[in-house]
Amino acid sequence: MAMGFQVQAQEVEVQEEEQTKTIWDRELPNFRAPDQRGINEFEPTKDTETSFDGVQVRIGGASTIQFQSLDQESDAIALPDLEGNFNLPTANLDLDVLLYDGVRMHLRTYLSSQHHTEAYVKGGYIQIDKLDFISEGFAAGLMDHMRIRIGHMENNYGDAHFRRTDNAMALYNPFVGNYLMDSFTTEVGAEVYMFNGPWLGMVGFTNGKLNQSTSGDGETDPSFLAKLGYDNQFSDDFRFRLTGSLFYSGHNYGRGNYLYTGDRAGTRYYNVMNEEGGDFRAGRISPSFKNEMTSFMINPFIKYGGLEFFGIIETISGQNKDDNDTRTYNHYAGELIYRFGAEEDFYLGGRYSTVDGELDSTTDISVNRFQLGAGWFMTKNILAKLEYVTQDYNDYPVGNVLNGGNFNGITLEAAISF
Repeated sequence: MAMGFQVQAQEVEVQEEEQTKTIWDRELPNFRAPDQRGINEFEPTKDTETSFDGVQVRIGGASTIQFQSLDQESDAIALPDLEGNFNLPTANLDLDVLLYDGVRMHLRTYLSSQHHTEAYVKGGYIQIDKLDFISEGFAAGLMDHMRIRIGHMENNYGDAHFRRTDNAMALYNPFVGNYLMDSFTTEVGAEVYMFNGPWLGMVGFTNGKLNQSTSGDGETDPSFLAKLGYDNQFSDDFRFRLTGSLFYSGHNYGRGNYLYTGDRAGTRYYNVMNEEGGDFRAGRISPSFKNEMTSFMINPFIKYGGLEFFGIIETISGQNKDDNDTRTYNHYAGELIYRFGAEEDFYLGGRYSTVDGELDSTTDISVNRFQLGAGWFMTKNILAKLEYVTQDYNDYPVGNVLNGGNFNGITLEAAISF
């Protein structure tokens, strides 16, 4: 009898272990994994072969810290020395909830960031891949190809935002710094997607506001965005993706259009190129027009074996509120990464970026950045990075702090995401 009780206890223990494994190892459908499995994923795969056995909650997060050792100089002024030391650790909290079959909610909170040491909500959305909450199988033929997102969310302009660091979420970015002209904003809006084999399309709109308010009298027009792309895995070794994106805003007379100033977390290059050392967007080129603005981005992505290439061809034109003068900025970037090891746990890579634009009606400037990076996925949730960066500012006016400016050096980063 004692042996019978022991066998029964062992069976119960095994069942509990299997149940626990099912709960924690089961991934949400139509969801990008926040670990190494999410590398080189863009829009989450569209899958309607899903089931629902109750509300499923996934609590995740990220934590990142850097050791920075950079030097800086300017022809205009004597910039302060930057010591080699640690930056403020950053942290995210993610809440993803499967509310119904084909209906998922996402919410991200920045627990700490360079710009805000206190916790605040970055944004979130509801994603609808099925309409079974209306009635089972409702519009199934349409929803096999359609997705709807609604929220105060990261808007899907271009593909670069899928490879950037989002505060503490740094595993998708093979480098430490983000892109030189960093297109990223969170605005209230809706996006409708269509998937058909390797083809994808998206149209959306936002209210044009980063910080939500009903005050103002016609100061902000809605913004419109769209994307068209082709993404095909031709073989186990070869994948090709090409997308084109559009973002249009009528006008924003408040703080200007947010597409290049919407990141409230801050740059990864702390305290650079600033006399007071307090500009949380330092190191970026952030055109912000307070009138009509149109931006286009083309992104090629090619992966053959362990070798991958990602590129940016981008142009933005807009009118300044004060003089209605139309100005243009161009952004070009290319990065080449080689991933190796049994599970591609190691990588080496380089990225070159350049921006040229009209600082004002009489001054054309350009900025060049070169990055070398290496990384090691110690586990699928832990990434260690090393980056060397050098950035040059060209043709800025005499007296401008960026005249003849340069910063360069190395940064070590440790990133955890789950």
